[in-house]
Amino acid sequence: MPQHLAFDVMKSTCPSRTSLARIANKWTAMVVIALSPGRMRFRDLRATVDGISAKVLTETLRDLERDGIVTRHMYAEVPPRVEYELTPLGHTLHTPLRPLGHWAEAHITEVLAARESYDARQ
Repeated sequence: MPQHLAFDVMKSTCPSRTSLARIANKWTAMVVIALSPGRMRFRDLRATVDGISAKVLTETLRDLERDGIVTRHMYAEVPPRVEYELTPLGHTLHTPLRPLGHWAEAHITEVLAARESYDARQ
């Protein structure tokens, strides 16, 4: 039996739940999508992921590095330079996340209409 079949994200004790919670975070998805073309400096990544604060981006990158999704490259320069990129594992996460981003873009008009309709009924 493949190892992944031994885990069940629907079980409260399954450790895969922590990965799913991290992946389902909106900032995680946007950072992974933003890093898919290659390495980026912090300021460029923050500009790409519009609306993210420096604090939240730092926390997100730290969590993704801990999970093996992102790697951090430090350069001994003055001033110091740091770049981030997806690991091979991170690229496997980009594969399902990018279509979700496309879906959100393609269907936002319908979602907004549904919200408006729902709110009008309340």
